[in-house]
Amino acid sequence: MKLNLPIGTSDFKKVRLQDSYYIDKSLLIKEVIEDDAEVILLPRPRRFGKTLNMSMLRYFFDRDEATENRALFEGLQIYDEPVFELHQGKYPVIFISFKDIKALNFETAIEKIQMLISELFIDHQNSVNFDQLQIEQKDTYNSIKRQTSNLAVLSNSLHLLTNLLYAASKQKPIVLIDEYDTPIHSAYNKKYYDEMILFMSSFLGSVLKYNENLYKCVLTGTLRVSRESIFTGLNNIKIYSLLSTKFNDKFGFTQPEVSKLLEDFGYGHEVEAVRRWYNGYIVGGLDVYNPWSVINYVHSHEDGFKPYWLNTSGNDLIKEIVKDSPYSVQVEIKELLDDKPVIKTINENISFPELKNTENSIYSFLFFSGYLKARLVEHSDEADYYNLAIPNVEVKRLFKDIILNWFEGIIEKDKLSMLLNALTQGNVKLFERLLSDFVVASLSFHLTGSKNVEKVYQAFMLGLLVSLSDRYEVTSEKESGYGRYDLAIVPFDKSKKAIIMEFKTIDAFYEETKDIALDLAMNQIEDRQYAAAIEQRGYSDILKLAIVFDGKRVWVKS
Repeated sequence: MKLNLPIGTSDFKKVRLQDSYYIDKSLLIKEVIEDDAEVILLPRPRRFGKTLNMSMLRYFFDRDEATENRALFEGLQIYDEPVFELHQGKYPVIFISFKDIKALNFETAIEKIQMLISELFIDHQNSVNFDQLQIEQKDTYNSIKRQTSNLAVLSNSLHLLTNLLYAASKQKPIVLIDEYDTPIHSAYNKKYYDEMILFMSSFLGSVLKYNENLYKCVLTGTLRVSRESIFTGLNNIKIYSLLSTKFNDKFGFTQPEVSKLLEDFGYGHEVEAVRRWYNGYIVGGLDVYNPWSVINYVHSHEDGFKPYWLNTSGNDLIKEIVKDSPYSVQVEIKELLDDKPVIKTINENISFPELKNTENSIYSFLFFSGYLKARLVEHSDEADYYNLAIPNVEVKRLFKDIILNWFEGIIEKDKLSMLLNALTQGNVKLFERLLSDFVVASLSFHLTGSKNVEKVYQAFMLGLLVSLSDRYEVTSEKESGYGRYDLAIVPFDKSKKAIIMEFKTIDAFYEETKDIALDLAMNQIEDRQYAAAIEQRGYSDILKLAIVFDGKRVWVKS
């Protein structure tokens, strides 16, 4: 049994030659060959095996070292398929990855791309028939190699290389472009987005549009960036996103694959725990695990469960988008943390300039980037609606971190700790005073005057209490007794205090006072027996809190 896990190795040849544990995704090759599209875009979240799969395609199709590469596929599913003999080692292959093209400005990004294309032209110079080239073509080729070409020549470089390889081999090349949108992400973050979009549109368009010397092109990335016209006018492309059933088992690990992996390493009894931490992604209706996190967990089993996927990136863009999102999105994210799905439509065409402006764009970006999962719930002639939810424990940690940052940015962290201690220890007067400070500092009069104001207060309180979730079960709108309480925190340690909260706003129409409102809220807790379900679980110390809001004023009664 192979028990060497290829941590951080994305080169298919190295994985196979090192006799590493490999989960067979080789039938991706068959699906690519049999797809009738000339250009295939496969967007997936980061660290979902895109580069390893693209590397596999490269070694399969490439005519260089075809015999040696053939051995890499022995024992894999593709080896017994009829397409293997017909296509293995038969094509010139152009492979390029943009995963490292990140820069502070456009000029530096272009320099990195020039270096990347230069290496590509050097790698293929022995495959080009220079005797048949005109002087101008030779000069152009050499300028690209020497990194002295202008932007126009650089933009057309891949198209030029496909033409030269076809002329020399009489076989149309295959082009593999990995992480095509990384330069676009970087440009958006560093404020040179328009320049990069213009270049990438020209660069990709030159090789993909009306190129008679292209056999197939496969692209991977995180998003389908099509609003910016990168793929406009491209009739030969098919895009298989997270919503597509085709290719849905080729990136990420399926349940049978993870179960076998755990069994092979002696951790078969941990299937459910691994599922909670790293499963939950839905690709074309299929449940899929995050492969990076699963492999790292098995490799470093003695370290226990950790957010391996989140730790591979700063997640700064996600934090910025959520932090700057409309308040309605922030409220819903707090509900997502309470395991309540939100129903939204999903737009597969992501436009970065519009990213923070609409709820639809924000949720679509979070979904396609791997921070939410989506399950189809409704279909109409106008749109599909999806249940969006946080996929697993690992990703939930990120959202908790974002919410904590909101509050810690508003007031001191120590003050938040004081408020939580006052609450959990039953110091109602101190809790009331500190909560009042939070409301004054955090909520605007516009929000507290909205129609659904109790929902705003409830979401605000959930955000305050999220850091208790390592010690308490924090729930809202949960059925108990003869109704649903607004919010409760139940300690994992049954010797500690459980707390039920009911929120109310003062109804000026009925000339309510804060004392009347407090009594009404407390009576509701008692009359509807909200404590019943918690008492049945073995808790005897239960604090009942009536909390009344009036704009930015707060009163609490126990």
